[in-house]
Amino acid sequence: MNKIALTFLLMGLFCVSLVMAQTVKKTRPRVVQTPTTQPETSRPELKNKPETSTDQTRKAPVLIDNSSKKTSTTDPAKVEENVKVENDDDEITIETNFVTLPVSVLDRDGRFVAGLQQNDFQIFENGVNQKVEYFASVEKPFTVILMIDVSPSTQYQINEIHDAAITFVNQLRPDDKVMVVAFDESYSILSYPTNNRSQLQSAIKRANFGNGTSLYDSISRTINRELQNIEGRKAIVLFTDGVDTTSRRATYETSLTQVEEVDALIYPIRYDTSKQYGGGNSRTNRRRPQTGSILGDILGSIITGTGGNVSVGSAGQSPEEYARGKKYLGELASYSGGRIFEAETTNNLDSAFRSIAEELRRQYSLGYYPESGNKGESRKIRVRVKRPNLVVRTKTSYIVGSGS
Repeated sequence: MNKIALTFLLMGLFCVSLVMAQTVKKTRPRVVQTPTTQPETSRPELKNKPETSTDQTRKAPVLIDNSSKKTSTTDPAKVEENVKVENDDDEITIETNFVTLPVSVLDRDGRFVAGLQQNDFQIFENGVNQKVEYFASVEKPFTVILMIDVSPSTQYQINEIHDAAITFVNQLRPDDKVMVVAFDESYSILSYPTNNRSQLQSAIKRANFGNGTSLYDSISRTINRELQNIEGRKAIVLFTDGVDTTSRRATYETSLTQVEEVDALIYPIRYDTSKQYGGGNSRTNRRRPQTGSILGDILGSIITGTGGNVSVGSAGQSPEEYARGKKYLGELASYSGGRIFEAETTNNLDSAFRSIAEELRRQYSLGYYPESGNKGESRKIRVRVKRPNLVVRTKTSYIVGSGS
């Protein structure tokens, strides 16, 4: 009897389990798999559209000058850009052309004139009046490259050149920097940009005379290599007689073209070494180095029958070459917006250097949109101030397409 009851009990439990299992199966929610969606950029209607998000893999913008589009602005950093997308490569072309000019305005005593406004200035390009789109009056620290000519023709005045260079350094403020370069036939960097005055004085005194004069090559290298690594306001102060005898990579004309393309002022300090190099006078004979002289070289070559270091009538000694050198230095200053100083006729170089430092530190900045032109074309610039008895110094030309 117990066996029969146990059998019925097991059968009952089996039936209950079966009913429960069916109930769970019916009430379990159905899982619906979400279909995989394609990225927006793979959708056919978006394949040829440019991306609007900040994609880190996109190509860098390509800058192209010489656009005829003019856009008014009060800040060159906010110049409106004409953006084009070409083909499927998503290459962005930014067309813009904006000329900026550093401008110094001085009174007849060489002092900076402050307080001028935008409407006090006029800009003329190839004689055509331009609208001044940008104006600022700024006072900033600057970096100067001192270029010291140590060729044989300057050897009798090397001490004076050292003293003059140190005098200029002493005019600068603590945040102004100086780089020292010496050149003859070769090019030597004696100090990279620094505001350490004792280091600069030591570098200047190490500039001792050598052989040849590669002035054009040295100007070209300074522009192409050294100035490119200097940010902010910059200038060149050049101590030389202006005579080139050994340049091979650059010429009178090519170096001046490079000056037109760079945003740096050049201040040549010209030493007339023609008399000293041709035999000197009592004043310069007292300053001659103890290591030798031209006369000694000539006598030595006659006595020993060997070649001397200097030959009569060699390059750099004729009046024509000195006149050419003077003209070259004047054009360096004119093309860049700087000034030329005659060391022989300047009564107080200390005052002259103070004036240069003031010009570099305090300037006006003007900007305008020129008409479109052919790349490589030279444009003449003239800036006028609508006030009497003032002297304006700025670049006199620029090259179209050079990023002026």
